[in-house]
Amino acid sequence: MSPIASASIWFAGQVGPVRAAVLMVCACAGFAAMMAIVRLIAPEVHPVQAAFFRNFFGVLFMLPWLVRAGGTGALRTGRPGMHVVRSVLGLTAMLLLFSALGMLPLADVTALSFTAPLFATAGAALVLREQVGRRRWTATLVGFLGAIVILRPDADTFTPEALVALGSAAAIAAAQLSVKALSRTENPNAMVLIMGLLMTPMSLLPALFVWTWPSADTFAWIVLMGAVATVGQLCLVRAMAIADASAVMPFDFARLIFAALLGWLMFGEWPDGWTWVGAAVIVASTVYIARREAKRARRAPAAVPPET
Repeated sequence: MSPIASASIWFAGQVGPVRAAVLMVCACAGFAAMMAIVRLIAPEVHPVQAAFFRNFFGVLFMLPWLVRAGGTGALRTGRPGMHVVRSVLGLTAMLLLFSALGMLPLADVTALSFTAPLFATAGAALVLREQVGRRRWTATLVGFLGAIVILRPDADTFTPEALVALGSAAAIAAAQLSVKALSRTENPNAMVLIMGLLMTPMSLLPALFVWTWPSADTFAWIVLMGAVATVGQLCLVRAMAIADASAVMPFDFARLIFAALLGWLMFGEWPDGWTWVGAAVIVASTVYIARREAKRARRAPAAVPPET
């Protein structure tokens, strides 16, 4: 049996929260790769134009699914307004993130983006009315402290550029909460394609004002950016459809591991000791959440009382 087949069998046999955690980690790998590529092409491609290319190629990579699903009928939805809201939030997050990647090192942007789970956990409790007990809050805060250890903020950290990165984190959290709201009724693949169909023209108009044609090598990176971002988005929406947003979002911290590896391979940025200490804290918090959610899922038929 091939490793892929073995992994598929193992994945299918796991409870929902564990499968959601695996999908979220895969999403993190895709998003970390996208961020690294955006930083790589930043000297040649404006952030707004990069956002357009990411959306355009994301749509192209989803077209084979649309054909297999029977055409445009697969995109039929009873919640068009919510899709528009999700797309506006997503484009806002993307533009802020891509701008930050052009101004700050990859590690700094990644660390600052780890505030997104805090925004998302609060939003899950206040907006989606999910039950978020003390243990989830504590594990999320511990993971965030791990990011603080990595960043080691001081008076020079909160520059206008850093505020752009923080703004992107808040917008990312809002967009992901809208994904959770839509995933209750919508097909995950359709959600990704509808987002691309809406965000592509939204991003094209401002991109026309800063347009430059990239070189052939840069264009190849742009195509790869669209591919890995689409994979990440597909994994994200499926994770959100399986488990509560407050349980899934803390796994966003796994992006640190992938960002550190890509930073070393692509930019020669080897993380210092504090980065690895923070990473260990982050991994410990996410493993705890995975084990906790798996136990809760197994006890669900016995009417588990609210977490405290």
